[in-house]
Amino acid sequence: MSWNVTSRCNLRCAHCYLDAHNGGGARELSTGEAKMLIDQVAQVGSPVMILSGGEPLLRDDIFEIAGYGTEQGLRMAIGSNGTLIGGRTAARLAGAGIRKAAISLDSADPGVHDRFRGVRGAWERAVAGIEACRDAGIGVQVHTTVTLQNHCELEAIADLGESLGVHDFQFFFLVPTGRGKGLADLSPGMYETIIREILRLRAERGLAIRPTCAPQHVRIASEMGLPVAEGERGCIAGIRYCRIDPLGEVTPCPYLPLGLGNIRETTFAEIWNGSEVFANLRSGEALTGKCGACEYRFTCGGCRARAYGLTKENFYAGDYLAQDPWCLYEPGVR
Repeated sequence: MSWNVTSRCNLRCAHCYLDAHNGGGARELSTGEAKMLIDQVAQVGSPVMILSGGEPLLRDDIFEIAGYGTEQGLRMAIGSNGTLIGGRTAARLAGAGIRKAAISLDSADPGVHDRFRGVRGAWERAVAGIEACRDAGIGVQVHTTVTLQNHCELEAIADLGESLGVHDFQFFFLVPTGRGKGLADLSPGMYETIIREILRLRAERGLAIRPTCAPQHVRIASEMGLPVAEGERGCIAGIRYCRIDPLGEVTPCPYLPLGLGNIRETTFAEIWNGSEVFANLRSGEALTGKCGACEYRFTCGGCRARAYGLTKENFYAGDYLAQDPWCLYEPGVR
C-alpha cells in the first residue's frame, strides 16, 4: 500500500504523477485522520505501508505517523527523493520503525539526475540520503524511472547502488499521468528490450531487481528461461496493492486515477472489500481485447493504468480493462 501523505515537494520532477509542488497541503489528511486511516488498515491486515508524496518529510508529523503505524502492527516504509535525509533524520525514521526507504536515483550522472529532478544538487543530496539511511540501519531500495535519457545506464545505476551498499532496485516504466503525460518516450519495442535487459541484469548480478509498471516481465522471464516465483504477478493493482492520495481517496494505483471511495466518508475495509473496480481487477476474466484472450492474463494482466490512459495512437482511452497498448505479444502465437 502506498499513501501519498502530501502533494508538497521540494523538487520539480518532470515525470511526477502527482504534479507535486512546493505549496498547498491545506486539505490533506490531518494527524488525527492519518491515525484513523492506520487504524482502519490495521483492521484489514498488516501490509507494508509506504509513506510517499510529494516529499513525505515535508510533513511535520511524519515521524508521529510512522511511529503510530508501527505501534499498530503495520510494516512501515518511506518513499523519498532523499534530499532531506541527513543522519539525524535517518535516526528518527529508524526510531519510528521505518524498515525500508525507497530513494529515487535516475542516473549515475549527477547532471542527468538533477535535470530530471529540476533542482541542482539533488543527486548529491540523494546519495547522502542513501548513506544516512544505510548507516541508521534502514534498508534502502533505489527507485529509477526509465526514460530515453537513462535507459542505457541501468547497469551503471546498479553499480552505483552496490557501491553505496544497496542491493535492492526497482526500475519503473513511466505511465503518462500528472506532469508525465507527455513523456511516454519509449516505444513498445524498446520497452520489451529494456525489460529483457533488466531481467538479464538481475540474473547475472544476483541482485533484487524488479521492473515495475511492466507486468509483461512475467511472460518475458518465462521466454528467457528465467525462474518466475510461484504466485508472482505482473500488475498487482487492486489485488495485493492500492494507493491512498493526500485527500484520502483510494485508487488502485498511483497511475490509475479511479477514485473508489474516500476514507473520510467510507471505511477502508468497505472500499477494499466492496469496490466493483477492485473485483474486476482481481478477476482476469474481466479483461477485454487481447489481454482478455491471453494465456498470461492471470500472471501478467497487462498494465491497467496504461490501458486506461493510452491507446496505440496515444489518445486517452478511459477503459481500465482494455488491452495494454505497449504489449507486443499476440496470444496463442509462438
